[in-house]
Amino acid sequence: MKICFVGIDNLPVLAPEYRQHGIGGESVQQTLLAKALARRGHEVSMVVADCGQPDGKRWDGIRVFKAYRRDAGLKVLRFIHPRWTGMWSALARADADLYYTSCADALPALLALFCRRFGKRFVFRSASDTDCDKSRLLVQYARDRWLYAYGLRRADAILVQSALQAQTLTRSYGLRGRVARMLVETPSSTPERDIDVVWVANIRGLKRPDRILQLADALPEAKIHMAGGPSPGEEALFGEVSRAAAGRTNVHFHGRLSYWDANALYGRARVLVNTSDIEGFPNSYLQAWIRGVPVVTFMDPDSTIEREGLGVATMSSAQMLDAVRRLADDPIAWQAASERCRAFMAREYGEERVLATYLDTFEKVLHRHGGDDTIVSRTARHA
Repeated sequence: MKICFVGIDNLPVLAPEYRQHGIGGESVQQTLLAKALARRGHEVSMVVADCGQPDGKRWDGIRVFKAYRRDAGLKVLRFIHPRWTGMWSALARADADLYYTSCADALPALLALFCRRFGKRFVFRSASDTDCDKSRLLVQYARDRWLYAYGLRRADAILVQSALQAQTLTRSYGLRGRVARMLVETPSSTPERDIDVVWVANIRGLKRPDRILQLADALPEAKIHMAGGPSPGEEALFGEVSRAAAGRTNVHFHGRLSYWDANALYGRARVLVNTSDIEGFPNSYLQAWIRGVPVVTFMDPDSTIEREGLGVATMSSAQMLDAVRRLADDPIAWQAASERCRAFMAREYGEERVLATYLDTFEKVLHRHGGDDTIVSRTARHA
């Protein structure tokens, strides 16, 4: 199988020497999936941003093509050149049979057009609940919202993170999505638990970093670590959060951390707190659970936390505070939750089990004759 993963932020996860650049959750997922497929003998490539790396270089058996520099081109015009033209050229150099991308933006339209032009296949994967709901779509420009819908409807298959996303996709776009679980790397060591609470997210308003700072005020005895880099357009918020954290003696603010450094932070924590208003299925949950770290959160995809006892799903800041206190003050309750987290991950998130859905979807897309409505909505086929 020749498959190309298209993720502009993937390089800092794949190549440690570029770790200073920012990433998102889907960068981690695309890279873990690409590496797993490469280990199994598939011909895997990536299209990423130009961070100064040589074009066509290989990391972990994955050949990487660069599309464009983020700062290149003139505003407005750069949408066409170098971004659209650079991406198209990189896709052609990759010369894959199947192209895979995720996240709501204009990119799915470009991939749909490219794949239709050259007889390739295109698979899209949602990265958030909002990707499946046109009324909540986090895409700034009307042009890009239209392009996203255009590309989504012409994908050969759509994968989603949860049953809720599949239902929303059908209701909002009239398309079918197949639930595909996420990959996570097994930690190589178990460090000392010297952090009471960890919070990890890019600093954006919808991630609600103010809530973790309020939690820190209510738990002055707790050691709380925050990690997250600035998001485009929200640099002022990053500065505010950095200053607010510095003014609290029980908060350590790391700023942006690489994928590897963030993983080390999870291993030191007793509890992961998520304060976001909007999520999909966060990588942070998996990275915490596989290390035996319970999650306290407002967001519980498909009620997984409540059903499996992997922490506490809360409805208010007061409930969140109470849940963190209970886990901090009751070592027996914490140990039981920690063991449930590890057991759940071992049972449900083994690499072979997770990969099976992706491989089955890719094979059906590549070898489909007349379509398979268990994978693709009729309205999503090329027209």
